[in-house]
Amino acid sequence: MKTLMIGNEAVSRGLYEGGIGLVSSYPGTPSTEITEFLSKYDDIHSEWAPNEKVAMEVAFGASLSGIRSACAMKHVGLNVAADPLFTLSYTGVNAGMVVCVADDPAIHSSQNEQDSRHYAIASKIPMLEPSDSRESLEFAKAAFELSEKFDTPVLLRMCTRVSHSQSLVETGERIPCPQKPYDKNPSKYVMMPSNAIKRHVFVEERTKKLIEFAETCPFNRVEKGGDEIGIITSGTAYQYVKEVFGDSVSVLKIGMPNPLPKKLILDFANNVKKLYVFEELDPVIETHCRNLGLKPVGKEIFSMLGEYSQSTLRKAFSIPEPPTVKADTVAPMRPPMLCSGCPHRGIYYVLAKNKVTVLGDIGCYTLGAQPPLFAVDTTLCMGASVSGIHGFLKADKEKSGKTVAVIGDSTFIHSGITGLINIAYNDSNSTVIILDNSITGMTGHQQNPTTGYNIKGDPATKVDLEALCRSVGIKRVRVVDPYDLDYCDKVIKEELAANEPSVIISRRPCVLLKYVKTAPPLTVDRDKCRSCKKCMGLGCPSISMKNGKAKIDKSLCVGCEVCMKLCPFAAIGKENN
Repeated sequence: MKTLMIGNEAVSRGLYEGGIGLVSSYPGTPSTEITEFLSKYDDIHSEWAPNEKVAMEVAFGASLSGIRSACAMKHVGLNVAADPLFTLSYTGVNAGMVVCVADDPAIHSSQNEQDSRHYAIASKIPMLEPSDSRESLEFAKAAFELSEKFDTPVLLRMCTRVSHSQSLVETGERIPCPQKPYDKNPSKYVMMPSNAIKRHVFVEERTKKLIEFAETCPFNRVEKGGDEIGIITSGTAYQYVKEVFGDSVSVLKIGMPNPLPKKLILDFANNVKKLYVFEELDPVIETHCRNLGLKPVGKEIFSMLGEYSQSTLRKAFSIPEPPTVKADTVAPMRPPMLCSGCPHRGIYYVLAKNKVTVLGDIGCYTLGAQPPLFAVDTTLCMGASVSGIHGFLKADKEKSGKTVAVIGDSTFIHSGITGLINIAYNDSNSTVIILDNSITGMTGHQQNPTTGYNIKGDPATKVDLEALCRSVGIKRVRVVDPYDLDYCDKVIKEELAANEPSVIISRRPCVLLKYVKTAPPLTVDRDKCRSCKKCMGLGCPSISMKNGKAKIDKSLCVGCEVCMKLCPFAAIGKENN
């Protein structure tokens, strides 16, 4: 059956048709939907794991037991899972195992612009890279066969454009895949030095076989056109090449970026007069070509930064842009901001008012760094706020009464717990604020171990954050409602003044959750409003100034009353019915 699918759904369909039995992942844009779509199939096991390292190890365990498995993550999630990844290259697999990683060129929703192909090269694991949804399905399905044929996990590299764009796919039937027997084999699976050194020999021999496979594999193909120009490309960049040049140039499409072929590339280069390499982010293919003695044109005319487009090619080749229809108005800038009624806003307002240094973390609450709050001083990676505040205060104890770490509930489970253990164990006077909004908000409301539900919405064990914090040695644990500004202010001041580590749990569910009932919108009494703009300091998108007076957009306001409690002139209140 032919149907339109986004790339991530196509990956999930390919994995399903390929006989997957288990998927374990941590949500991360742009990879999240792969696992969400897989969770709709009731004949496989799907789960959200606490973090990507756990997810990869779960997938390995399933592979070891004899069923085909996968895990999915965004590019920075692969950093977290790098430890098992490199050793998985040595152990190999029992049943097929696929690691889906989605890169984010142009940094649409990430903290860096990392190229995951380097992980494939460094770990010596084969990688496939589809260019559209059809290939996403086909490559995901074929990855299991490749995994079992060469005794290796396989990396499947997606990117934002392929993950979230739609194209036509043809679905097929699921391949029955009986569970393979598990045979005890310490020399293969116990990676102590005496075994690992022998498995390294296996890895190098496997790489030679994979290079030979890359020469004729279906993932790499030559599309003959004119012989003046030859372009080597991959992933979404291939689509731009075809749209700009059509069949007028010869194209070598690389669908398997690691390991790269040698003879195929040399033969292609010998049949064109000028060779170009067009690849997003780092010059991986270009460097390989140069190592083969070729002199392609690449990053000297194509940027190392961001996403490419059709315009990128046209500009590089001095091709005029085709006529386009332009809007007769300029759309206003709409910077991302905390939603109306967001429970994080109150905490950030209090912290900013008290001029507290805030070590932030990864989540929608990172938007507390935006104006007018300007409440977040640093954001590095998952869990870094908790680990970072310890080092920050060890370097200067005088800052202990003026500094907090802020981390979300899902991020705390992901990577914050070990940092909190370090605070208790190595004794720094740190205050950690856990923003518990009852969901993993940034990636689209996925469940996590603090919510009490699993990926399918069924009841599951719920982590007791208060008990967990106390169990690792934190004696001072307070819970606040972030809508109550006065109490938040009181508790934050008390915990910053305490001479021992503490945790404040700011607990209120995300206002966008379906079960959260919002209150009627508030209104402004223009006669009472003194235009002090104190309400504007919240950065709430519902509030604006019109003709010198505050105005509340009733279509956005959720009646949280934070601004009402803040107004010194009682100008904001409930609308009279």
